Order: sequence, then structure tokens, then C-alpha cells
Amino acid sequence: MKIVAAKRILKMNDQLAAELRDKFDKSSVFVVNIVGSPGAGKTTLLEALFAKLQNSIRPAVIEGDIAGSIDAERMEAIGVPVVQINTEGACHLDAAMIASAVQEFDLTKIDLLFIENVGNLVCTAGFDLGEHLRIIVLSTSEGDDKAVKYPAIFQGSDALVITKIDLAPYLNFNPLRIAADMKRLAPNSPIFQVSALKGEGMPAAADWLSARVAEKSNREGVV
Repeated sequence: MKIVAAKRILKMNDQLAAELRDKFDKSSVFVVNIVGSPGAGKTTLLEALFAKLQNSIRPAVIEGDIAGSIDAERMEAIGVPVVQINTEGACHLDAAMIASAVQEFDLTKIDLLFIENVGNLVCTAGFDLGEHLRIIVLSTSEGDDKAVKYPAIFQGSDALVITKIDLAPYLNFNPLRIAADMKRLAPNSPIFQVSALKGEGMPAAADWLSARVAEKSNREGVV
């Protein structure tokens, strides 16, 4: 019997992720890993972000799903280059999947690459994909207790986007609770409250993301 330790698998993933990040850096591509539960509104958030960023940043998307291509088709419909990854049962993307998908892009034509991870608050927490930022998306319909129940994914994220805030008046959702939990787990990570469908809160989120892309570009220019 051969036993492969999980630590070894994660180490191999991290090594490949580091190589990917170096590749992205050399190509001046800023990469964002979007994580969250199924139905949190990740794809709708991307659509709203692209509407704000379309004149300033050239985007692309890697869509991760267990099966189907519904989200990728939505990206295609708005003219964003996209590659679909079907994990066929795996509850997360890994660096090897990203390395394969990236080969389908011309990185010289991309400024900002989003990786929409498989909907999951557990498996996605442990796998570096070579990203520069990880954003966790939480909808008001999921409840305000998720950071307490799934601390690793929140602690490892660089920003929290609370979606569907237009539904908050009809739900038992306390934004102060989730904000306090996020500040405890990731004190330097900003929190945005948005309604992607209505556009509420989107300018602030888009401006923050644009600033992060510009900051990295400026640092590379100095180097």
C-alpha cells in the first residue's frame, strides 16, 4: 500500500502556484481568486465589476464548476474571454488546473484575470492558485454566522464582499456581526456591501480593485 500525505500534495500545489504567480507577474497579469458558497452571487458580481471596469482594464475569467458551463456562457455573452474548468466532483480548483487553463489565454492581452472557484467554503481555503488577491463573497441570504463556522476561508481572504444587500431587510442578517468577525480574522481586509443587480456599492468595490491592480503595476515599474 502506498500512502501519499496531504501535506505533500499541498506542498506540490504551493510550488506550482508560486511558479504560476511568477508567470503572471512577468506577463503583468493581476489575478484574483473569487471564493464563496454556491449561489452567493459570484458570477453576478463579476458581471457588475466588468461593467465598471470595461473601459480601463482588459479582463478574462477562469470558471470553476463541478459540471456545466452556465457561468462561462454568461461571461462569453458579455464579451469576456473565458475558460471553463469542470472538476467532475472535486470541490475546489488547484494550481495544476489553473496551469492547464491558462494555456488557452494570450496573457499579453489580459490585465486582470479572475478565477471563479467552485462554490465551497471549506475545500477552497487550502489551495493557492497563484493569485495575488483572494476575495470571499457572502450573500445576505446565507446568514451572518459563516465567518464563525468557516474561519479559514475568511482569514485567508484579502476582502469580503457582502452581496444581495437589497434583500437584507427581509432576512435575519446582521452586517455588524459579520463585519466584526471579519475584522477579527482578517483585520486589514476591507468589507464591501453591494447589490450587484442594482449597482449599489459597486463603484467602491471596483475602485478598490482598480487601485490594487495599479499599485502592483507601479511596483513592477519601479523594479
